[in-house]
Amino acid sequence: MNWDDKISKNVQAIKPSGIRKFFDIANQIPGVLSLSIGEPDFAAPDKVCEAMKASIDARQTSYTANSGLIELRQEIAKLFHDRYGVDYDPVDEIMVTVGASEGLTMALLALTEPGDEVIIPDPAYVAYPAAVEAAGGIPVFVPTYAKDDFKVTADALEQVVTPKTKAIVMGYPNNPTGTVMTREELLPIAEFVKKHDLVVMSDEIYCELVYGDTKFTSFANLPDMRERTIVLNGFSKAYAMTGMRLGYVCAPRDGLANILKLHQYMIMCANTQAQYGGITALRDCAADVESMRQEYDARRKVIYKGLVDMGLPVFEPKGAFYIFPDISCTGMNSEEFCEKLVKEEKVAVVPGTAFGACGENHVRISYAASMETIKEALKRMARFVEKYRK
Repeated sequence: MNWDDKISKNVQAIKPSGIRKFFDIANQIPGVLSLSIGEPDFAAPDKVCEAMKASIDARQTSYTANSGLIELRQEIAKLFHDRYGVDYDPVDEIMVTVGASEGLTMALLALTEPGDEVIIPDPAYVAYPAAVEAAGGIPVFVPTYAKDDFKVTADALEQVVTPKTKAIVMGYPNNPTGTVMTREELLPIAEFVKKHDLVVMSDEIYCELVYGDTKFTSFANLPDMRERTIVLNGFSKAYAMTGMRLGYVCAPRDGLANILKLHQYMIMCANTQAQYGGITALRDCAADVESMRQEYDARRKVIYKGLVDMGLPVFEPKGAFYIFPDISCTGMNSEEFCEKLVKEEKVAVVPGTAFGACGENHVRISYAASMETIKEALKRMARFVEKYRK
């Protein structure tokens, strides 16, 4: 049988993850220093693990409500009220998901009809266009540029919007660039959204990881944006709970009700033990998050200086745990640079083109790795860049 004749054309059109490609290459080469995956090198906080173990000991192994444990939703609502100035009803405006990625996928499936266009700033996290295509939509990329620290503007959005545009996906702090947009920079985007009657999917998974005097603004906190925004967030990055696959969606009740329908049929509920861990994370682990944030900040400063010292143009990231240097001085494109670097110096980073056309001549480096690993990787990279510098 020819499976190409059976598989959905939407799925066939989706490109495999460029991140995983280099992760797999790195795994096949002994001794590789990997700065390729956006996964904290910390374990989840002890209190989270203890809460999960306690829930097993108490035999709390049944399904939860489809939307998740009400106690967890209440803690999420409290977080958004206290920290981001946005109020959500934990009963019917918050849904617990299997990671933020599930929330994105369900939201796009709920909103998107065949032929609908969804705007995505380029470069962007690899799952955004894939999820749009899986839902039958058309990803429309709006270019951003290094000279602007890869920040999207309303003027750029006006160049790509059409009557078919349904939504825009915003991911700040940004993966892969580390860019954070200020409230003042987001306000024109909100006006654009209102003008064209769009929905915003705001991926805020890195909101806890900002540095220096940078302030995070939730898109839903902008004027008139709560009613137009689907917030996607989770526990993987700030709480180092990647394998527990715990996320959530916050949205106005009429929008969330339809996302919940899909979640009910496809997922049922997020992992029960992870949900108990999530309650403890929000109640008791702020100090753990701050400790990890400070360590990322220290690594960020070291890796930024190291890249500047080796002569690579790069802006200083203000959030997440990624940095996005320009490697065009080597005369190689992004893919060639990464392939040679991992083979010759055993350092794995990800081509910028994995995140869109605007990532060409850049590579994404994750500093969610130990300081020791980062310092040794910088030495190897400096040697490699000097060897190939044009």
